[in-house]
Amino acid sequence: MKSYIKAISYYLPQFELNNFIIEKSFPEWSIDKIAKKTGISSRYIAATDETSGDMAIKAAEKLFEEHNIDKLSIDYLILCTQSPDYFLPTTACVIQEKLGLKTSIGAFDMNLGCSGYMYGLGLAKGLIFSGQANNILFITSETYSKFIHPQDKSNKTIFGDAAAATLISSEDGFAEIGNFEYGTDGKGANNLIVKNGAMRNLKNNNEAIQDEFGNYLSDDYLFMNGSEIFSFTLASVPKLIDNTIQKNNLLKENINLFVLHQANMFMLESLRKKCKIENEKFYIHIDNCGNTVSSTIPIALYHAQNEKLLKKSSNILLAGFGVGYSWGGTIIKVI
Repeated sequence: MKSYIKAISYYLPQFELNNFIIEKSFPEWSIDKIAKKTGISSRYIAATDETSGDMAIKAAEKLFEEHNIDKLSIDYLILCTQSPDYFLPTTACVIQEKLGLKTSIGAFDMNLGCSGYMYGLGLAKGLIFSGQANNILFITSETYSKFIHPQDKSNKTIFGDAAAATLISSEDGFAEIGNFEYGTDGKGANNLIVKNGAMRNLKNNNEAIQDEFGNYLSDDYLFMNGSEIFSFTLASVPKLIDNTIQKNNLLKENINLFVLHQANMFMLESLRKKCKIENEKFYIHIDNCGNTVSSTIPIALYHAQNEKLLKKSSNILLAGFGVGYSWGGTIIKVI
């Protein structure tokens, strides 16, 4: 049983946080410095009363409208988010009702970050292969901005909010989904974490300290050890790429385009050079939306397709990596 990516759409919130606004709040963090270090000029931030569930619904509605999809054809819903509307019920159940999907479908949330798109594709392929579903609505939606301390200039600069909706089908699509490679190393869990708010540390303490770079850090907010994340990425992703290629019985020269998680420009360029990938085969789309966590790969695919870079019979390598630590990759073949 084959599985295909049939269509992708995405949604960005209304408020644009550009580098001019950030520089006004942090004069030492100049526009040129931000652009050079991150490759990001603007990112979009969810409104105070806008949730991941709200954005997921808007992304799905765009998918139905842009690609003329009958929502009653959906027989499974997967939502990937680390910022759900509630502890319970699962946000996917709320989305099912608000979208007007059938009640005879499966629906669940999965808690994964920057590797989430890869894991969601793999789960969707498994559901199709086992005969449990034919048309899966897979949504990635994240409001990391709500985890970031107002004075944490580093994370505020990198992350943007977004939602992407992907239809995965057993029937047809623009690209067939190949074999997967996964990885997990929980030893790195504390290097990208929001410690307070869930069951391990339920109560917030609202204490913040200032680090050597002037960022305010608190266990109530997102903490990212940038140097450790960078080291993990450079150690794990080249192996991930090689193993993904091998699992799909291909050679590196058979890959026509690499679409990796869009973390930041410095990390992407470091990976490209270490993996010895040509510029023209390495797709980057981060400038006008920032690191949107689990939505970076579908957003990049959306634009690569619109730019006619997904040519017939080409092999596109997808790879996600980050919080967990967690990583995953696959190859899609354009039909």
